[in-house]
Amino acid sequence: MTGQLRLLHGAVLDIVGMMNGPQRDEAMIRAAGIRLDRALFPLLVLIERFGPIGVVELADRVGRDHTTVSRQLAKLEGLDLIERRSGAADRRVREAVIRPAGKAMTDRIDEARERILSAGFAGWPQEDLDALVRLLPKFAQAMRDGLPGGNPDQRDDNR
Repeated sequence: MTGQLRLLHGAVLDIVGMMNGPQRDEAMIRAAGIRLDRALFPLLVLIERFGPIGVVELADRVGRDHTTVSRQLAKLEGLDLIERRSGAADRRVREAVIRPAGKAMTDRIDEARERILSAGFAGWPQEDLDALVRLLPKFAQAMRDGLPGGNPDQRDDNR
């Protein structure tokens, strides 16, 4: 299994590297036909996917300091793309939620992502794509369950 895990780890590093690359964000922004600062792009997408989401969890997901993320959230809020509010479970926690203009923007991003990924998967047999779609979330859950600090639901620092 060691060789398989090494290959899997290498593939994950490749994916993370591509996902974190500023060129990828800029290309996606162009493909979606939107105007948004590249530094704000991943935050907006994550808020739409995982919101309401606390600043600390969001900062962990993008690998940035929570004070930096807080300043960037203020910019997104100023653009009327998100709203920050007190958490439902804990009023001390500030959560970010998507606003209608932000949802419209992420819908355009999703459309662009689908065009790009559809082209990338065009040569794949359907059963391979089905297996990837079935197994990748299972892998992500195993990572969350198996790594220290991997499951945000088990931490109490989501402020």
